[in-house]
Amino acid sequence: MQDIRNIAIIAHVDHGKTTLVDKMLLAGHLFRDNQSTGELILDNNDLERERGITILSKNVSINYKGTKINIIDTPGHADFGGEVERVLNMADGCLLLVDAFEGPMPQTRFVLQKAIQMGLKPVVVVNKVDKPNCRPDEVNEMVFDLMFNLNATEDQLDFPTIYGSAKQNWMSTDWRKPTEDITAVLDAIIEYIPAPKQIEGDPQMLITSLDYSSYVGRIAVGRVHRGTLREGMDIALCKKDGSVSKQRIKELHTFEGMGRKKVSDVSSGDICAIVGLDNFEIGDTISDINNPDPLPRIAIDEPTMSMTFTINDSPFFGKDGKYVTSRHIADRLEKELDRNLALRVTKGDNEDKWSVFGRGVLHLSILIETMRREGYELQVGQPQVIIKEIDGRKCEPVEALTINVPEEYSSKVIDMVTRRKGDILSMETQNDRINIEFVIPSRGIIGLRNNVLTATAGEAIMAHRFLEYQPWKGDIERRTNGSLIALEAGTAYAYAIDKLQDRGKFFIFPQEEVYAGQVVGENAKDSDIIVNVTKSKKLTNMRASGADDKARIVPPVVFSLEEALEYIKEDEYVEVTPNHLRLRKIILDENERKRANRNS
Repeated sequence: MQDIRNIAIIAHVDHGKTTLVDKMLLAGHLFRDNQSTGELILDNNDLERERGITILSKNVSINYKGTKINIIDTPGHADFGGEVERVLNMADGCLLLVDAFEGPMPQTRFVLQKAIQMGLKPVVVVNKVDKPNCRPDEVNEMVFDLMFNLNATEDQLDFPTIYGSAKQNWMSTDWRKPTEDITAVLDAIIEYIPAPKQIEGDPQMLITSLDYSSYVGRIAVGRVHRGTLREGMDIALCKKDGSVSKQRIKELHTFEGMGRKKVSDVSSGDICAIVGLDNFEIGDTISDINNPDPLPRIAIDEPTMSMTFTINDSPFFGKDGKYVTSRHIADRLEKELDRNLALRVTKGDNEDKWSVFGRGVLHLSILIETMRREGYELQVGQPQVIIKEIDGRKCEPVEALTINVPEEYSSKVIDMVTRRKGDILSMETQNDRINIEFVIPSRGIIGLRNNVLTATAGEAIMAHRFLEYQPWKGDIERRTNGSLIALEAGTAYAYAIDKLQDRGKFFIFPQEEVYAGQVVGENAKDSDIIVNVTKSKKLTNMRASGADDKARIVPPVVFSLEEALEYIKEDEYVEVTPNHLRLRKIILDENERKRANRNS
């Protein structure tokens, strides 16, 4: 039986987790040729590469000194908590990666807390010790304090620490003594992380992840808990509702390097992929055909935010996208539910609307962005938090928010957060920057990032994670400015925009097509006004006494998808197509809008 170690890698966004895994793959003598390209091997989805974040968990394995190390890369964002909870089930230990300057951050804490509750043994890696003014020893103390606060056991608190720089490709037990390679980490994994227990008996495996291949269909991924699974074996699939169906394993694969290798059997402790099962979902158990025995299902935190998805019914529908009908969108959302555990979808009042529930704006916007790139057109309403009634009181989700800013901006930031019903928990100074912790309702975070970045000249570092439900905190003032709404359809002219610039900021470029009811800018005052941006200059053969002034236009504000979702008001939609993001009023006709306002 092969010697195995199963480890999950935990780190805050951008602390170098994916880079370290890439270097471990190189150390395992895979990809000698990829060193020259410098590309990240693991973040292979376009969105992950652009944003530099891990969204989907991935499995790879390396062979080192005769031991097989299964590495599970976990997302660092609390918004992808559904991914985190499933993959930690497959591990026996974890590699906690911390930046030598920033120390443990809120998102690290989120995943680490889950890992400690599951009893995983940690190995700490303090990365980026080549940074100027880094503080490796202090950071190591901070990690110890954090684990102590998270109620880690004696054994978990007795963790080994490795220092180094994944980017420079070295790791060592002493940060003042650089080495030639990163084998110090691999040695620590083999020495400190326990091998999975070999449990004999009837086979049992919890499905914790899904893969899909257009050739063989859905593939179940998980760790064999007990016994041995064999190719061609008949098994019982235990479902959520307690029913059991008889199925057969067609093929078994284990992970090797970045790919998979077909094998005839897999014993307890190893992670494998099974081909040939149908209508299963994450959390189902594969067990013995004569003696079905389900394992406990994965517990997943509830969603905290919802958005309305609807078909695109603007005058420009179908110009960009391939998939525009309600059937297309319904099928796509169904497909997403298969692998996105933290997502829920319910049908709206009419056929063309869905309420989609998720962990946060980022979680839902990644789904919208993915659909947009696949050629879908849709419209999305303002994000709303999910309100529950607990003991007869109206309660809302609350988050822990950490903002790290230069000292001179701290008062502005505190003012902004407290206006949104945030309470300060602590403040500490680290080399002319201040780290401030708040508790704030999830509603207050929507749209906050933009304002904070503007107020701090882009210097602020912001992170937040869901805490719990607390009693309703009262109304929060969101965006106070009104909208500039296009009067009629046509082409926007520089001449018209130039004459309207004193009204506010614009979101459109000259020569862009607009339609009536589209939001083309932000009013400087708090009311909505209708503007005509399609008015062109009348040409006559009469000479004007003064020379013509050139149109001087301030560049328009260009929103990213998250910014647009956080910006819109309750009576507005974001229209999302493969090539455009437009803001619009839900009711396009001005008279109907006025009538609706009067009635409400």
